[in-house]
Amino acid sequence: MSRLINTLFYLILMLSCSAVYAIPLQTGDVIFQTSKSAQSQVIQLATHSPYSHMGMLVNKNGRLWVLEAIQPVQYTPFEAWIRRGVDQKYVVKRLIQGLNSKQQNALIKNAEQYLNKPYDIYFEWDDRAIYCSEIVWKAYKNALAIELTPLQQLKNFDLTNSKVKALMKQRYGEHIPLQEKVISPKALFDSRYLKTVYSR
Repeated sequence: MSRLINTLFYLILMLSCSAVYAIPLQTGDVIFQTSKSAQSQVIQLATHSPYSHMGMLVNKNGRLWVLEAIQPVQYTPFEAWIRRGVDQKYVVKRLIQGLNSKQQNALIKNAEQYLNKPYDIYFEWDDRAIYCSEIVWKAYKNALAIELTPLQQLKNFDLTNSKVKALMKQRYGEHIPLQEKVISPKALFDSRYLKTVYSR
């Protein structure tokens, strides 16, 4: 009986893995997850969304990568990126009208200029450092002239929770830049220009 159970488990595992790799994910797709990072819960509370991290998919030499802004900005293998998320759940979205190869290459070229830059813990809009949703928004805007969603200001977020307040004070002291232009994973997740192509 135990041998049968082990065999069934193996088959289920292989089928689930095959399903992941059978998904026709493309360069330029945007991927979202709930991060396990220290600031993840604060982002979720401030934006009223479970999605606290994101990146852009890039197919390089037949292998799928996530170009993401962590510390520092880097390429992460798709499988490793998924394992970092809570329960390994993620959602992939795609531009509704799709992207041709020229547009995909333009996106990659623009996003790669941020490689090795530090992660921006202050969520500033300049390019000295950059955060996850910022790099995706700027790549689409600068490479393709597509604003996936309107920019926000820090004051637009829910800053009332005690955990959010504590992080804001830790990073900004008494002078929180409420007028700072920002973009959140939730705002991009809700973009009317993106459609969901896979959810797990």
